[in-house]
Amino acid sequence: MDKPLINRVANSGLKVINLEDFYPKKEIVQFDLKDYLFKELILKEKDFRKALKELDWSQYDDKIVLVFNSNDAIIPVWAYMLVSVYLKEHADTVFQGTESEFLKAHYQGIIESMDLEQYREERVIIKRCSDKRVPAYAYATIAYNLQPLAQSIMYGEPCSTVPVFKRPRKLPLKS
Repeated sequence: MDKPLINRVANSGLKVINLEDFYPKKEIVQFDLKDYLFKELILKEKDFRKALKELDWSQYDDKIVLVFNSNDAIIPVWAYMLVSVYLKEHADTVFQGTESEFLKAHYQGIIESMDLEQYREERVIIKRCSDKRVPAYAYATIAYNLQPLAQSIMYGEPCSTVPVFKRPRKLPLKS
């Protein structure tokens, strides 16, 4: 007779945090100001305003829009502001910066708002699946914030982890 399968990981008491669960759900798209510069170097205000006015902004509906400049041209701050004004009625989120900068800021906000007290004295696994581009920053920050609370912190999959931190055992006092 076959024995029933037992999920030893589920019964181990390990607490798992999967940072990919917090990855943005909306599509992330880019708005590169380089495409609106004269010879990709100079922002001409009149031409820029005209181009923005004629742009079909509906392509950014309900998306996370990253507004940045991918070349070395100096962009005045008001240009980012103007793009944000146009995106207000369309985008879910507007962020001035690159995707890596956005993800770092996104995860910083997520981790700061997490109730980590639930992991006090627990053995914690920070899961890594690699389906999404979770920045290394998020893993480093969650480990840093968990260290004062958790009994141990591991990285990887529950069946194969790398130890990151283990609180030393307190030895009983000798009488």
